[in-house]
Amino acid sequence: MSLEVRRMTTDEMLLLDLLNTTPVRDGAPSDDLADARAAREWLAGHGQPATGDEHRAVLEARSVLQGIVRGREAPAAAARFVDDVTYRASFGDDGVEWVLDVPAGRSAAARAVLAWDALAKSSPGRLRPCANPECRLFLIDHSKPNSARWCSMAVCGNRMKARRHYQRSRTAAD
Repeated sequence: MSLEVRRMTTDEMLLLDLLNTTPVRDGAPSDDLADARAAREWLAGHGQPATGDEHRAVLEARSVLQGIVRGREAPAAAARFVDDVTYRASFGDDGVEWVLDVPAGRSAAARAVLAWDALAKSSPGRLRPCANPECRLFLIDHSKPNSARWCSMAVCGNRMKARRHYQRSRTAAD
């Protein structure tokens, strides 16, 4: 497990995984949550209720969150996913623990929106789209200089660097 993954909270991972469910495969956009069965498996794999209502809410939240992170939607667009969400105090041997209460059917959507908000406040600008214009993935930059540009250095980073090298060498040859 990479250091970056270890630093991410469960809800940050849910958020990033949700944003990244619309990748480009073989040059065409795809949707990992379009199929109801696959979406239920995805939800269950992230510890969320695998219901039809959850599926619908998470699809809507994904679209809104992708728009917010890309700067195409205002943050207020996500308000409906956290309506009626509360934290409840629970006491145990270690003291107070805050438990998130969400209305049925919006657990994953609410958690993703709350994770986005927490990141936006604690690490502004660190959640962003990949700099490759042909990629539809997102990244959370945990690097100290906040300089990560690509979802994957091995894939998008190499492609973009190779493309720039080709353009420079071609310009020099002209």
